[in-house]
Amino acid sequence: MPQPGGDTGRFAPSPTGPLHFGSLLAAVASYLDARSAGARWLLRIEDIDPPREMAGAAESIVRTLDAYGFEWDGSVAWQHESDAAHRTALDVLIEAGHAYRCGCSRKDLAGQPSGPLGTIYPGTCRGGSTAPEFAYRVRTDASAIRFDDLFQGIREHRLEPESGDFVVRRRDGLIAYQLAVVVDDELANVTRVVRGIDLIDSTPRQIWLQRLLGYRTPAYAHIPVAVHPDGDKLSKLTGARALAIGDASRNLVRALTALRQSPPHELESASVGTVWSWALEHWQPDTLAGMTEVRVTDD
Repeated sequence: MPQPGGDTGRFAPSPTGPLHFGSLLAAVASYLDARSAGARWLLRIEDIDPPREMAGAAESIVRTLDAYGFEWDGSVAWQHESDAAHRTALDVLIEAGHAYRCGCSRKDLAGQPSGPLGTIYPGTCRGGSTAPEFAYRVRTDASAIRFDDLFQGIREHRLEPESGDFVVRRRDGLIAYQLAVVVDDELANVTRVVRGIDLIDSTPRQIWLQRLLGYRTPAYAHIPVAVHPDGDKLSKLTGARALAIGDASRNLVRALTALRQSPPHELESASVGTVWSWALEHWQPDTLAGMTEVRVTDD
């Protein structure tokens, strides 16, 4: 069994809807990466954005993962339970002068140019803001942030010219994703992060926060995103259907096929345990090198 304090991976879905096939790809890749390395694997429900959450989605996700044979170490972690730690980290950033109040609204920033990491914040409030409603942004600079992604290779970014200062606490008072995930990964001793390539632009921001807070930086691996035949990302917004509990073996085999693992077709009628045994024995992550998307049919 994996030992506490050793290598650790995690799957961290947001409860904005039931688990769909695109999410399953990330869960399968993360699980196989951790278990094939003898690492712990944690499940964290990222439930810190109530306006976007769907009632019952968190419980549905946990139930589906269990039915699909995922075995996480310890109890399910609920991100909202770390709120005090998130806000302590924010206080550290503020007290060190790394974060500042920003009164800019989306309307104020409309029309700003975009860089490789999205809209570039122009630094409007770096000198301070007295606006009654404000976010907190973290200061960036032009130093290089370089990481070697297991699947996508070496990436290098410079935050100030590519995105500018970014939000770590929103105007509505909620802690932003970038800060919350960094704190939670540190608290859980996460050393391996496997997730969809749609989140790869978050990685340099998260590494920046890790440096400012004195945290370790995990190894990152970003798998190709699942897209519909028309090229749209498979998601709740584009009509991705919830995974059926009764189709676990079939959907796991579909996921392994999408991840270029070439499972035998007959596994679709095998037990979930048999599918996982085959997958762990034959896991070949190198097949994903350089892949950014995989086209699938959501049936």
